[in-house]
Amino acid sequence: MDSIEFQDLQRRLKTLEEENARLKALGAADQTLRRRAESALAESEERYRTLFNSIDEGFCIIEFFDGPHGPLSDYVHVEANPAYTQHAGIPNVVGQKVREMVPDEADGWVELYRDVLRTGRPIRFERELVATGRHLELAAFRVEPASRKQVAVLFQDITARKGAERELQQLNETLEARVVAALAERKLMADLVEGTDAFVQVVDPDFRWLAINGASAREFHRIYGILPKVGDNMLELLEDQPEHRDAVRAVWSRALAGEAFVEVAEFGAPGRARRFYEMRFNCLRDGSGRPLGAYHFSYDVTDRLKEQERLHEAEEALRQSQKMEAVGQLTGGLAHDFNNLLTGIIGSLELLQVRLGQGRIKDIDRYVTAAQGAAKRAAALTHRLLAFSRRQTLDPKPTDVNRLVMGMEELVRRTVGPEIALEVVTSGGMWATLIDASQLENALLNLCINARDAMPEGGRLTIETANRWLDEHAAAELDLSPGQYVSLCVTDTGAGMTPEVIARAFDPFFTTKPIGQGTGLGLSMVYGFVRQSGGQLRIYSEVGQGTTMCLYLPRHYGKEADKPSLPATRNAVRSEASHTILIVDDEPSIRMLLTDALEEIGFNVTEAHDGPTGLNILQSDPRIDLLVTDVGLPGGMNGRQLADAARTTRPALKVLFITGYAENAIIGNGQLAPGMQVLTKPFVVEALAARVLEMIKDGTDRT
Repeated sequence: MDSIEFQDLQRRLKTLEEENARLKALGAADQTLRRRAESALAESEERYRTLFNSIDEGFCIIEFFDGPHGPLSDYVHVEANPAYTQHAGIPNVVGQKVREMVPDEADGWVELYRDVLRTGRPIRFERELVATGRHLELAAFRVEPASRKQVAVLFQDITARKGAERELQQLNETLEARVVAALAERKLMADLVEGTDAFVQVVDPDFRWLAINGASAREFHRIYGILPKVGDNMLELLEDQPEHRDAVRAVWSRALAGEAFVEVAEFGAPGRARRFYEMRFNCLRDGSGRPLGAYHFSYDVTDRLKEQERLHEAEEALRQSQKMEAVGQLTGGLAHDFNNLLTGIIGSLELLQVRLGQGRIKDIDRYVTAAQGAAKRAAALTHRLLAFSRRQTLDPKPTDVNRLVMGMEELVRRTVGPEIALEVVTSGGMWATLIDASQLENALLNLCINARDAMPEGGRLTIETANRWLDEHAAAELDLSPGQYVSLCVTDTGAGMTPEVIARAFDPFFTTKPIGQGTGLGLSMVYGFVRQSGGQLRIYSEVGQGTTMCLYLPRHYGKEADKPSLPATRNAVRSEASHTILIVDDEPSIRMLLTDALEEIGFNVTEAHDGPTGLNILQSDPRIDLLVTDVGLPGGMNGRQLADAARTTRPALKVLFITGYAENAIIGNGQLAPGMQVLTKPFVVEALAARVLEMIKDGTDRT
């Protein structure tokens, strides 16, 4: 190879090396560009995805395909951002076909978006998505190239805005009518306020009238002699009438301070007709609650008050008439029963006197027995009358009602007979009640007998005890004070009572039993006893369903119920003549009987016919071991006053009160001092002797 060829070869090799170097440089530059392009693409995709997921509007891309309904008759959601669910109310739409999602609306949506795909023209529109009840504002455009068969949709929920637009449209449509109605309403209210008989006034915090209707202005003029108008200061108008000015300031100041109240008062200057007014005051406030003044509505209630007074007088007259009717019924029944009893007593005593005059003493026991029997029935009748009138003498003690009921269970069972099933239901943890236990036993037995008579063919009798809390509402229905009570209820399954019978059940001598089978004093006696003891008796009954009689007795907060004590007997102790008893009674026959009875068992007896005479004896030297005194005495000093006066000098003096009825104000409402007891008239001599012997035995102190 010659040098020329060699040089040519070198030249060509160099050219190849330069071309190779250039190509390498181009390759390296191409890789750098590719990496830059890939990085830019990734960043672009990241920005797109961030924007896609972050925008507030709903966004999706749908892709059309040929379906059963023809070419491009359905589309599927290929992408959707999180806001799609928020605005459309449909979750997880990616992969869902429109005809599966909203089959009833699919044709309309397909037609809209298919036109965008075919023409490439974007659209903006509003449409309701019926499936979710939302109104949407939408924009749609084709995703290029068209061969992708995709459409992008951007939308937002405008349901609230559409609602506001509808309301605004309705408001605009009715605004004119509402303005007319409001003006008419204001005029109507103004006419009503001006035309009403009520006196209406509105004042500001400085006592200036903001409004006053004609009736109120005229009445103000009638009362005070001044005709006010809006803008006047009421205190300045009354400057010459300081008494009225101060009264007006006082009452309006309360309303201006925010108080709402009602007052009834009489107004009118001397020499003018005075009238009564019912005034309703209140504070006037703006929409934020800030006080603007005060207002009141007043009414002349003079005629109404006079009518109420007239009705009250008529009611009093009616009550008096009913009372006199009850008294007439009471005295009629009382006279009938006592005439029968007195006939037995008087007749027996007359025949006894005749037989003694004839010396025929063989048959006198029969007359004595008849007279005693009639007298005992008369005493029982008097006892029932006193119970009805709440004047019987009670001996209240803390009583366990459960113990009392269980103690009477066998007696009640024998009384009602085998045809009636007796059930006793006692409540645990029963409270004590302060009551006369013997009278409560009588009341319970009386209720059980009435229940028995209501079930002539047999039935069930239930006696139930319970503790009761009475709130204000329950207590008001029972005419009792709120608090704790013990209830004792007797329930039968008998014929029941009509409302008319219940209303009269406690009336004296009222009975539904056949003539001769009831006095009509049983329930009235129980009612009187319970009321006298601070309790209440209520009847709950339905015809054909039975009756419940409930006693409500106040709870006793003192010591636990006492066990019944055994009465002293006549033979328990024999007194010696060293004991002296003072008898004070204004009835000579009673003093004679008491003296003879007590002297017979060995006591020394001194007598006095009234309180002052008895006090003179007690304030002298003779020793007195026991004072037996009637409660009601003549001479200006009753039995309790006598006992109290005597105890100032003889503090340990024992006192036995004897009384025909409960003078509670004298005896002390059943709370006697230690060493004092009560014996109720009439009583048998043996009961008197037993009580006196018991009191003498309790202590041997002599005074």
